[in-house]
Amino acid sequence: MLHHEATISGAAGSRAMAQREKPEIADRLLVIGCGMIAREVLAIKEQLGLDHLDLTCLPAEYHFYPDRIAPAMDKAIVKARAEGYRNIFVGYADCGTGGLLDTVCEKHGVQRMEGPHCFAFYQGREAYRKVADDDMMSFYMTDFLCRQFDAFFMKPLGLDRHPELIPVYFGNYEKLIYLAQTDDPELDKVAESAAKLLGLAYERRPTGYGDLTAGLAKAAAGVSVDGKDEAPSLSV
Repeated sequence: MLHHEATISGAAGSRAMAQREKPEIADRLLVIGCGMIAREVLAIKEQLGLDHLDLTCLPAEYHFYPDRIAPAMDKAIVKARAEGYRNIFVGYADCGTGGLLDTVCEKHGVQRMEGPHCFAFYQGREAYRKVADDDMMSFYMTDFLCRQFDAFFMKPLGLDRHPELIPVYFGNYEKLIYLAQTDDPELDKVAESAAKLLGLAYERRPTGYGDLTAGLAKAAAGVSVDGKDEAPSLSV
């Protein structure tokens, strides 16, 4: 009996030590984002030293199925609350949900990235407003879309097997604009090759992480990491 009690006591002590070593979930910030920006969120986390930021993502392919984003986000937030997260930030712009994502955010009292889509917040909202009309007939690519060009476009659309379908899908575009988050010659080559394949003019537009950096920084700044209650400042 004494040995059993000692074992229980030892286990409890180990759990208590683990809890002291890692900040409580309630005092951390959970970003629920699009899989298309996961690498960028983690890069910003490291760049800014946001050790209290956790990341979970919805499937990147929801980019093609925006009607799935809001209901999936609703479930993800409910799950996160059940796990103990008090501070949640939505790593999406509207992204084609037609305001439905905002409804979910309002329901749960959380904020998201401002803007219509990631192509806007990568460029910066003000910069995007200035070029939006001129870019109306442009096809945007990002670092993620360059890395996943075959998986996201060629194979799902059958263009690897039926290149004659390219005008069907891309005939209304005039230019491919690569919004470059990083300086990577290999990604540049992918973007340039994609423009040639699709029969589009090409422009490389270096953006860095745009408003995503300020958005995450502001969300993280409102989170207490010392156990003291602070009013979250998650508006971006």
